[in-house]
Amino acid sequence: MVSTPADGDAPSTLALSDGRAGNARQALALARALAPFADEHVLVPKAPWRWLAPRRCPGDAHAFGPGFTSLLSAPPALAVGCGRQAALATRLLRGRGTRVVQVLDPRLPARHWDIVVAPEHDGLAGDNVITLAGSLHPVDDAWLHRARDEAPEFAALPSPRIAVLVGGPSGRAGFEVADFDALMADVAAMAAREGGSLMLVASRRTPDAVRAALRTWAAPGVPVRAWAGTGDGHNPYAGMLAWADRIACTADSVNMLSEACATRAPVFVHRPEAMRGRPRRFVDALLARGRVRPLEAGAAPFDAVPLRETARVAAEVRRRLAASRGQVGTP
Repeated sequence: MVSTPADGDAPSTLALSDGRAGNARQALALARALAPFADEHVLVPKAPWRWLAPRRCPGDAHAFGPGFTSLLSAPPALAVGCGRQAALATRLLRGRGTRVVQVLDPRLPARHWDIVVAPEHDGLAGDNVITLAGSLHPVDDAWLHRARDEAPEFAALPSPRIAVLVGGPSGRAGFEVADFDALMADVAAMAAREGGSLMLVASRRTPDAVRAALRTWAAPGVPVRAWAGTGDGHNPYAGMLAWADRIACTADSVNMLSEACATRAPVFVHRPEAMRGRPRRFVDALLARGRVRPLEAGAAPFDAVPLRETARVAAEVRRRLAASRGQVGTP
């Protein structure tokens, strides 16, 4: 059973990450799917251990400063980590009796953790490995309902409302102003053809030149709401996902695509053929299952079934941990 921790008590379930948005979001999403009152701890890695993580080396109990040292003295019952630094932290906590779940391929044998959760496109396998399509996140019907309530301003936009999620260059593909212009030409044609509107949002990866183009983008007869960065006020990303009738997304971010595919809106991917490596394998899997389609000016809407893996993964984590020892979370 899950219980609310008393003030001052150590949390029974803890999410660990280096604070990077993608890692923090995945760790916390799974931790709170297991235990709604799970807390989170942002690691502050110290040299030389941060260079070697997740490998163990002498003195690594001090790898993350006094805050983490205190956790080792009063360890939680369960820790969920995401990312390379967290993989060392969860190893250390496991040595103090904590059950640990590591998200993403730790690049060491999975036996160092109780459970490893890895995306299918990583190609990791093992008796204690759980695979999923894409990434972990909190997007479900309740999350979308709250996001709609918190962003009522999008209700006035004409339908179909098309959310445009703009990423940026990565090691697997570039994304510059010319690419943004091509993306916008397709979504503008889609909106104009059906009398719809556009909701544009940048991400942390978006280059400054693309942000500037996004902030000032306009087309005759197409209502637009745009957010290019913190200078534009509160990030409306959640509200845009919640109000979207359709979603157009760049192919560079597995997290962004996973969250788009968790809605009930059809998702169109800009230039999926340009992506390489593991993200390309994820996009290809989405195309194969019909959850996304390539973005084209004449692309038509299609029926979409939400792709939501967090609840399934949490149930499997709970089952495996309960089978080996004790109970975690609620059935």
